[in-house]
Amino acid sequence: MRIDLHAHSTESDGTLHPAAVMAAAQRAGLDAVALTDHDTTRGWPGAAAAVPATGVALVPGIEVSCAHRGISVHLLGYLIDPSEPGLLQEIERARESRLTRARRIVDLLGPDTGLRWDEVTAQAAPGATLGRPHIADALVARGIVASREEAFEHYLHSRSRYHASHYAPDPVHAVELVRAAGGVPVMAHPFAAQRGRIVDDEVIERMADAGLAGLEVYHRDHDVEATEHAADLVKRLGLLATGSSDFHGAGKPNRLGEHTTDPQVLTAIETRATSGTAVMRP
Repeated sequence: MRIDLHAHSTESDGTLHPAAVMAAAQRAGLDAVALTDHDTTRGWPGAAAAVPATGVALVPGIEVSCAHRGISVHLLGYLIDPSEPGLLQEIERARESRLTRARRIVDLLGPDTGLRWDEVTAQAAPGATLGRPHIADALVARGIVASREEAFEHYLHSRSRYHASHYAPDPVHAVELVRAAGGVPVMAHPFAAQRGRIVDDEVIERMADAGLAGLEVYHRDHDVEATEHAADLVKRLGLLATGSSDFHGAGKPNRLGEHTTDPQVLTAIETRATSGTAVMRP
């Protein structure tokens, strides 16, 4: 079986609708794919509706935006109860903060680029979790840059004079919230240093003590050294090792199935989930 446990749709910062993500997974030869949009589960119904036609199993998930002392941390939560009040309240707070931050960034960019808020909202589906990737797409549409990557390199990185911060829960607390929602928490791309600062092992150890189930070991943003370090940490802490594409459609070069997860790991995730949310199979 070929399993990819990290993909995004237009409900956050991907460029394909949820059903189209499932169709793309079919074309990529996947047997199962997780839909893990940022701070939302709104894409689950559309993806689930495409399971019979595509023959691809859907692993319902979410990617919770976290921060530790100003360092961004992403936590994947699989098979959560999307109505659990504690997690729902926290992700709604994070979504609202993302929106406020995006407005501040556009206000800062406006005098230098002419960018307007309506140009940014035009890049996102109604109700989508709006963030910097949509600002990047608006800069591309305006002709300021040629790609999302160029937008982040020149305008949207964390050290840019256009940067603005936003609220995000501490990753240890986020692990607890995912667990309380009956889900299985896995830290996404923990050692992707080219994205910015990364947390040290002590933070991951505290996350493991709180119930972290695994690390996304195999990811395109991990070089050989980072992959080896993640694999060693998995063994030392008794965690699961996953592999994923972090697919965003046309928004990033990541391709579905470029890294995959052992079927036994997915079985372990299913066994550990207590929410009642299940993998949706054809």
